[in-house]
Amino acid sequence: MGYVGIETQQRRNNTKSVVLLSLFPLILAGATYLFCLFISFCVVADSGYADADFESVIAALGRDYFLKAIPFVMGAVALWFVIAYACNTNMIRSATGARPLERRENPRIYNMVENLCMSQGMAMPKVNVVDDASMNAFASGIDKKSYTVTLTTGIMERLDDAELEAVVAHELSHIRNRDVRLMIVSIIFVGIFAILAEIILQVILSARYSRGNSRDKGGTVIVALVALIIVGICYFFTMLMRFAVSRKREFMADAGSAAMTRNPLALASALRKISGDPGLQNTGRDDVAQLFIFHGVKGGVFNRLFATHPPIEQRIRVLEQF
Repeated sequence: MGYVGIETQQRRNNTKSVVLLSLFPLILAGATYLFCLFISFCVVADSGYADADFESVIAALGRDYFLKAIPFVMGAVALWFVIAYACNTNMIRSATGARPLERRENPRIYNMVENLCMSQGMAMPKVNVVDDASMNAFASGIDKKSYTVTLTTGIMERLDDAELEAVVAHELSHIRNRDVRLMIVSIIFVGIFAILAEIILQVILSARYSRGNSRDKGGTVIVALVALIIVGICYFFTMLMRFAVSRKREFMADAGSAAMTRNPLALASALRKISGDPGLQNTGRDDVAQLFIFHGVKGGVFNRLFATHPPIEQRIRVLEQF
C-alpha cells in the first residue's frame, strides 16, 4: 500500500464527509415521502376504495401529498438550521460552563496557542476555559470570528508543556480542517430528528389522555406511532453517519497534532492521562460532548457503533507508530 500524505487524506475525508452530510436532507425527504404514503393509504382505505388499481391510487395520492408538504418541511428545517447555526456558540458555552480566558490570567496558554498558530499561518482563535479539575479540551465555532479552543483548568495544570501543546495542536487541527463547522452542521441535522420525535411523543400523549371520540383518538395515535417509527429509523441512521464523520476526523486531528508539534508521543501521553479523568460529565448534552478530545463510551460492540471517537487505545497505538 502506498503512502498517503496528510493533505491527501484530508481531501479524501472532506469528500466523504460532504457525501455523508448530503444524505441528511435526502433522509428527511425520504421520511416525509413514507409518511405521505401512509396517510394516503389511510385516506384511500377509509374511503372504501377497493378496485384493482388500489396501490396506484395510493402512490399517486402519496406523491401529491409529498409535493405539497415538502416545501413546508424543508422550509421549516432551513429556518431551524439557520437559528441553530447562529446560536451554536452560546449553546456550547452554556452547556459546558466555558468562559473567556484572559491573556494576563494564563500567559502560558496564550503563548502556546499563539506560537502554534504562527507556525501554521493560522489566525489565532479565542481561548476559553472551563473551571473543572478533570482533563479535557475541545474546539468549536463556525468561522474565524467564533473559532474557539476550550480547555479545562485541570488539563492546563496537570499536563506538562509538551503534552498540553500537543492537545492544543489537536484542537487547532480540527479548526484548520474545518471539522468543527462540519460537526456542528451534523449535530443540527441529528437534532432535527430528535426534536421531531419529542413532538410526536407529545402528540401521542395528548391524544391518549384527551377527551373525544375514541375512534378519532385511536386514529391519531396510530398515525403518530407510524410517524415516530419513521423518525426513529431516520434518527438511527443519521446518528451512525454523524459518528462515522466524527471518528474519521479524530484520527486526522491526531495526525495534524503530530505534524504540527513533531512530537506524536506527547499527544499519546496526554491521551493516556486524559482517558483516566476526562470529566465534563455534567454537560448533559451528548451532541456537545462529541466535540471533546476524549469522550468515552462504555459497553460492547453495539455501544461502540454510537461512539463519537475511536477507541483511545487505537489512537495511542497509531501515534506511537509515527
